[in-house]
Amino acid sequence: MAVAQLLPDARILAADTVVAAGRRILPKAETEEQARHCLTFLSGRRHRVLTAVAVCDGGAIREKLVETVVIFARLSQSEIDAYIATGEWQGKAGGYAIQGQAAAFIRYIAGSYSGVVGLPLHETAQLLGL
Repeated sequence: MAVAQLLPDARILAADTVVAAGRRILPKAETEEQARHCLTFLSGRRHRVLTAVAVCDGGAIREKLVETVVIFARLSQSEIDAYIATGEWQGKAGGYAIQGQAAAFIRYIAGSYSGVVGLPLHETAQLLGL
């Protein structure tokens, strides 16, 4: 909305992603310690990835929430250590990037792969009227 006020004639797209396991919302990992905690917590578990997309066009807002279920394989300490060493986790919701080496951790996914990446393409295209 702040950008829409500055650029009233612009079409604005915004999105954000969170990872939820049970009642917990995991952080966007900013430190190795946070990333290690997230990966250890997600190891062998089911979690949800929620990505919200909003389009503001001429003052009208259209939005969509996309939920994807992901199940991680059980991760060994050496797998977690190796992934931490890649740096891919930095700034990522839940401490992992499905589009990178963490793809090897995914045992099951139901929903939007691109939503887990951070921008659900199908839903975004619908909001944009493409």
